[in-house]
Amino acid sequence: MALARSSGRLMIPNATSSSAQHRYRSCWLSMNGCGGAGGSDKAVGVCETRTLASVSAPELAVPQLKLAVSALEANPPRSGSGIIRLQVPIRQRADALQWLQAQSQHQVLPRCFFSSRGQSLDLTSLSLVGNGGGLASTAKDDGDEQELVSVAGVGSAVFFQGSYPFALQDWQSVKRFLCKECPLIRAYGAMRFDARTVVAPEWEDFGSFYFIVPQVEFDQLQESSMLALTIAWDNNLLWTWQKAMDELKATLQQISSCFGRLRKLDPKTTIISFQHFPSKGSWDISVKRALEIINGRESELVKVVLARCSKYIIDTTTDPLVLLASLKAESQNAYQFYIQPPGAPAFIGNTPEQLFHRKCFHVTSEALAGTRARGVTKAEDLQIGQDLLFSPKDNIEFVIVRESIRRKLQIICDEVHIEPSKALRKLPRIQHLSAQLSGRLRDEDSEFDILTSLHPSPAVCGLPTEEARRFIKENEMFDRGMYAGPVGWFGGRESEFAVGIRSALVKNGVSILVFAGAGIVEGTIPSLEWEELELKESQFTKLFQYQNPMVCHQKAKSTTSTAN
Repeated sequence: MALARSSGRLMIPNATSSSAQHRYRSCWLSMNGCGGAGGSDKAVGVCETRTLASVSAPELAVPQLKLAVSALEANPPRSGSGIIRLQVPIRQRADALQWLQAQSQHQVLPRCFFSSRGQSLDLTSLSLVGNGGGLASTAKDDGDEQELVSVAGVGSAVFFQGSYPFALQDWQSVKRFLCKECPLIRAYGAMRFDARTVVAPEWEDFGSFYFIVPQVEFDQLQESSMLALTIAWDNNLLWTWQKAMDELKATLQQISSCFGRLRKLDPKTTIISFQHFPSKGSWDISVKRALEIINGRESELVKVVLARCSKYIIDTTTDPLVLLASLKAESQNAYQFYIQPPGAPAFIGNTPEQLFHRKCFHVTSEALAGTRARGVTKAEDLQIGQDLLFSPKDNIEFVIVRESIRRKLQIICDEVHIEPSKALRKLPRIQHLSAQLSGRLRDEDSEFDILTSLHPSPAVCGLPTEEARRFIKENEMFDRGMYAGPVGWFGGRESEFAVGIRSALVKNGVSILVFAGAGIVEGTIPSLEWEELELKESQFTKLFQYQNPMVCHQKAKSTTSTAN
């Protein structure tokens, strides 16, 4: 049995303790790479990717991989630690989310999904310049390199989890299992917005950070696909080759090679009740309190981002993957993500905001602030966009975010470029002010420095960071959890993280916690910011009907009556 670490201490699950079984059940599937004796940050002894002969269809890939696993078991590596990826190119483009839905019966296995937002952004500004963002890496398929579109994973070859803030030693633990020669071996996951706050029960299974290298992975490429297995072992973590092989074979036996049609939410699914945290009255009080501090002379606070958690109860059990598929129409120019530890709620979302993308010495980030709805007509949309571009209040909020990110990048980069410096990012229902930043890193191995520098950004926290964080902690009445935290992946050659906004936590199929936030600066009007929250939540709520027509009317009026 693998070791897990909690609050900096090594803990071994006790088979006689039911609470320990629940708390550390993930360890039964694989190993926690942050645990173990010695805490070595030395790279594992073996890091390999083995590409097998390509097949014409996804259902042919599983038998191919089973043969490869048998051959690998017959001739095991001699190293005491390592990670090996076996991959089968598929000469057919298949949908990764559709594949993951076919594996949805395996609730005891961790699952994840990440998709690119595309390589060209819909930007409108005085100077039109696009800077894309996505899964970024290329995969070789019969000699051709193709960009990775989306990734779905089941099981964990190795996972990384802790109940303390993500630290340098945790990044080093992740890095041990990554290498430049195997760019598709990656750790996917997320971190809490603030790891120093008390964890609410609904977020306990995630810890302060949660990353997995999937045991079984389906990669959707531009013109083809790939099915892969990954096995990882480390004797120092009490996870031997044989234990890892046994778990891999057990997981592989549960993998379905059949694809059904992509399931989406029943349009008759109904919201039977909902509750906002905070209420409208409490929200107004918090915003006014923030404005008093911002406008006062005793604090340096110039911006704070306040959030709302809305709990919706629906009338039927819903698979979070089905909900995610229904959100696909909203995923244009956005990252889609889904993270679900074993037997836990699922954290899902469509986020338009990139935290950073690092490839070799090159790093990109972006500033996103200010919100308006899209217009019904082209003329109305243009007018609303112009109003946003030249709004004094929104410009204050946007410049705070952009300049803060620029200063943070300058600490770790030799040079930083901003182009465009101000543009409109147009999403299906919303538009924002946006700026693209890029720089050349002083040190190629800078993921931890980039993360700790850029998160949390003023776009989701405020400025100065500590003053804003303290105000949020003292005034918000719910646990943000992974909402507004980094969500993405680490790789040996490159890494990419988005900001976990436009997101929800799906609990037991009938309870959905939807999160949204708004920036408070000088000139903010509390009622307009509340309406902005309604607009941001609408990508989820528009998928449902309302049991009470009056409630539906009230929410629709609130969503459409604002320019935000």
